[in-house]
Amino acid sequence: MTDNLFQIQLLMESGGMVLWLILIASVLMWTLIIERYVYMFFRHPKEKREVINHWNQRHDRRSWYAQQIRQGMIAENRIRLERYLMLIKTLTMALPMLGLLGTVNGMIQTFDVMTVFGTGNTRGMAGGISIALITTMGGLLTALSGLYFSTQLQQQVTRTVDNVADALRRD
Repeated sequence: MTDNLFQIQLLMESGGMVLWLILIASVLMWTLIIERYVYMFFRHPKEKREVINHWNQRHDRRSWYAQQIRQGMIAENRIRLERYLMLIKTLTMALPMLGLLGTVNGMIQTFDVMTVFGTGNTRGMAGGISIALITTMGGLLTALSGLYFSTQLQQQVTRTVDNVADALRRD
């Protein structure tokens, strides 16, 4: 266990500041993804039942006014379901860019070493290249994992909103 923590610490130190940014962004992204799943599977079904009960208690469901209320209920439901999805997608798109920023930073360090010492200091050049590769890998891995779940969440929201719209029958 201690050896694994030491390896993680070494990885974070070799990735530089950008790897810490990638870690913070990915922790935020995963927190939001987990919150969305908890909301969809535990809280939203109760809210859905309340909306359907409220609609079914109405006597007028066919008039233009009733249809506008129905559209409003569906829209409110969609807004609650889509909360944080745009932020999750933005973080998923930003993570590879942070990895690219680390790549550029690492290559600049490599060229700085080459400028001062020439090509004779391979250890100094390897440090910059290491930063470049580790941050690229970190950005891509976290983005790929978030991409799958953000797409799955969006599909789940679309299906759930359609189900709510179907449940609010016009009679």
